[in-house]
Amino acid sequence: MKKQFEQYKKLYITTIDFLMLLLPALFFWILWSREINELLYVDFKNKGNWLIVIFYVIVLAIMLHTFRGFKIGYYKIASLLISQLLALICTHIIIIVQLILMVGKVAAIGIIIANMIGLFLINWIAISCVTIVFAKIYNKLMPPYRLLHVYGDYHNNLKNKIGTRSDKYTIERDIYIGKPIDEIKKEILLYDGVVLNDIPSEKKNELLKFCFSNGIRVYFIPKISDIFIKGAEELNIFDTPLFVCKNTGLSIEQRIIKRFMDLIISSIVLVLMSPIMGVTALAIKLEDGGPVIYSQERCTINGKYFLLYKFRSMRVNAEKKGGAQLAKKNDSRITKTGNFIRKTRLDELPQLINVLKGDMSFVGPRPERPEFVEINSREIPEFRYRMKAKAGLTGYAQVFGKYNTSFLDKLKLDLLYIEKYTLLLDIQIILMTLKVILMKESAEGLDE
Repeated sequence: MKKQFEQYKKLYITTIDFLMLLLPALFFWILWSREINELLYVDFKNKGNWLIVIFYVIVLAIMLHTFRGFKIGYYKIASLLISQLLALICTHIIIIVQLILMVGKVAAIGIIIANMIGLFLINWIAISCVTIVFAKIYNKLMPPYRLLHVYGDYHNNLKNKIGTRSDKYTIERDIYIGKPIDEIKKEILLYDGVVLNDIPSEKKNELLKFCFSNGIRVYFIPKISDIFIKGAEELNIFDTPLFVCKNTGLSIEQRIIKRFMDLIISSIVLVLMSPIMGVTALAIKLEDGGPVIYSQERCTINGKYFLLYKFRSMRVNAEKKGGAQLAKKNDSRITKTGNFIRKTRLDELPQLINVLKGDMSFVGPRPERPEFVEINSREIPEFRYRMKAKAGLTGYAQVFGKYNTSFLDKLKLDLLYIEKYTLLLDIQIILMTLKVILMKESAEGLDE
């Protein structure tokens, strides 16, 4: 069944994606034709009605793509539902603003908002039902891939991480790369795929070619050099394929646009969040009477130091005895208020001031403390490469990693961001940050 379904998998997922757009579009059409259209000074006719529905579908498709709500078979159902919820919220906010401007009647604002809230609830239920039903069907038709784990001398927890997605993968055997290569190739043919876990480049290349020739899927951890190649541009000026890695970080044009966006977004968010910031500051002060803001030296682009501002979440002089250290699970230094604001990311809000000042960008590699930069640079010399871009309030590593993600993995995620940078990627990361705030595991501390 799995092999038969494999060739139709993309068609199946595309059909589900189409259904997730078709149902909301149908419900919006009903609402538009029966309620909203009549509120206009001049009713829309024929193509005008189609245009308004098409615009709704386009906005919803963009939001579902941005929040990765289309990824059935890729993410867990709970994660998909959160993504779709956020996509629907953003879509309906945009459409509400559009409809209010189109209608232009103050008396109609309440009617529009009430109807759109009702539409939101209906569409949320519809998309959730589609996701739950078809995701479960997908899981039955596509049982977990049986994988061979080929490992090298460097020990990491990749196998354990893959084990957390038993709905998608099962590692059925481990084999050391030191075994004869022909023996490894014979083993690979017995499985659906192979995981190449940090093995020497020469053997990795040989196994990649072998798997390509036999149509076997390969999962591998990229080395730093692999990430640099990912950002390479193709040159077609000779009759030989040629890639160029410019290795310059963000261009001056990208930095100017990024700074302009930082000023606009941070100003808006600072104004909108000021009441919440005031309540947070009051709660911190009332708990122990200590200072509300905690400043800490951090590193940004080119290793430049700056003072980062945060709401204080730990007791006063928390590092007086042990010195600089990362937060751990159930850390006794964290106050009751601090525990809440760390989980909800409210402690990060004063960094909007850093963004306005130009110390940080809204999106970029997380600013590390100088002590940790020195320690990690000794263990991972490439760690300083992440400072080719200005530090950010949120970033690629914050969205796709966790607080307790290893420094090497955070480095790779940050380098991927630098190599892939676009303005649209920044916008996607900002929106995806909303989802991260709702995901409990992304705020976990380090294990003891």
